[in-house]
Amino acid sequence: MDDAEAHHRAKMQKRKAVQDAEVADKKIEKGLLIVHTGAGKGKSTAAFGLLLRMLGHNRKVGVVQFIKGAWSTGERSVLERFSDLVTWHTMGEGFTWETQDRARDIAACRRAWDKTLDLLHRDDIALLLLDELNIALRYEYLSVEEVLAGLAARPPGMHVVITGRNARPALIEAADLVTEMVATKHHFAAGVKAQPGIEF
Repeated sequence: MDDAEAHHRAKMQKRKAVQDAEVADKKIEKGLLIVHTGAGKGKSTAAFGLLLRMLGHNRKVGVVQFIKGAWSTGERSVLERFSDLVTWHTMGEGFTWETQDRARDIAACRRAWDKTLDLLHRDDIALLLLDELNIALRYEYLSVEEVLAGLAARPPGMHVVITGRNARPALIEAADLVTEMVATKHHFAAGVKAQPGIEF
């Protein structure tokens, strides 16, 4: 073994010892409140990745879509094949700039939140995805206080993932994990339209 390889091995052994000690120190197991926010693309996509991972462990999951309408998406099509494990509710009527009707948007979000409360009381759901809930909170279609109270009453082992831009500060404070997607570059700016398998 040459000096460079020996140096690298010694360095990685030290790093492994530090990493192992850090992992061993973590004792808490609980349902996480996860928030995906920010102006960049990928918030819902990352959330569906977590959902697929949970399905890989043969655990039940739920989806409530707050803003998105009932158009056909790749994720919905594939997840319908797991109907014994997936509970899916698309409750929105389209983005707010499409409906242009605040009362209608509020009513749709209220129905979605009522459905969410039903799912939050189930002890067989391991992960619940509340897609675009941040948008409903941003426009005050629902109160953040009401949402936080509902989330706090869920079973202790249930993970909840909330997506959408402009997450409210109180939600960020309550969350266990917050990821902000940053818009560094987007193909829309170059005139590329939304495409199956990428945007939907």
